[in-house]
Amino acid sequence: MRLIAIGDNVVDIYKDRNEMFPGGNALNVAVLARQYGAAETAFIGIVGNDIEGEHIVESLKVNHVDIRNIRKAYGESGKAYVDLNDEGDRIFVSSNKGGIQSKLKLKLNREDYDYIQRYDVLHTSIYSNLDEELPLLQKLLPISYDFSNHFTEDLLKKVCPYLTFAFVSGSDLLDTEIEDLIITIQRLGTPNVIVTRGSKGVIMANPHHRFLQGIEKATVIDTLGAGDSFIAGFLTSYLDGYSVKDSLKVAAVKAAKTCEVNGAFGHGKRLMA
Repeated sequence: MRLIAIGDNVVDIYKDRNEMFPGGNALNVAVLARQYGAAETAFIGIVGNDIEGEHIVESLKVNHVDIRNIRKAYGESGKAYVDLNDEGDRIFVSSNKGGIQSKLKLKLNREDYDYIQRYDVLHTSIYSNLDEELPLLQKLLPISYDFSNHFTEDLLKKVCPYLTFAFVSGSDLLDTEIEDLIITIQRLGTPNVIVTRGSKGVIMANPHHRFLQGIEKATVIDTLGAGDSFIAGFLTSYLDGYSVKDSLKVAAVKAAKTCEVNGAFGHGKRLMA
């Protein structure tokens, strides 16, 4: 299985550790899918010409992610500041709202499209500013999309007709709301809907069945990136021929393992004093 991820990337700055970790949904899925056995992964996105951008690029190289089509622009890379709450859980405190990538829209050219269609699946996210490109990209390969928990009805109507896989964070939703959401997304054209529900596990719906997957035990250090790990684990397994049930199990195990390290996949770097 070969996966290409396009869009968001940041460094997550852990204030309590004075350390930064590469992150962002699209970037994490590219790296983690490669770690989980994908034959090839690639990432296209915009990074800044700063220390943080250099660290993002280096982390992709070290993890054997193809970055030949990455863009570097003059400005700040995306930064998210993370701290601990009273219960010891990591929370996002602030960000620079994507840095330079939020000011420059990623524009795909003919060379990019020729390159993209070499892959088996494309993953992107609500934060990746790729929505306008989906109608054309959908003609080339299946698309996976992470809505996080920030979707709107208008966004669903805009992008769901072009997706094969929709991932949604639904830990704050009631069971009835989740069921209504699944029905809505499928009616709009996305056949496979996966809703993560925190400690309640995952529910997946395809056109024929509903599947439930519980969480796996972990010695939790840091939950940041667990959802991205689940996506990477599922896509890598399912597109390599595993059953839905087995793919969900693999994904849950991978997500649990991610909770046992800082950052989505480690690769931390101390900040300058």
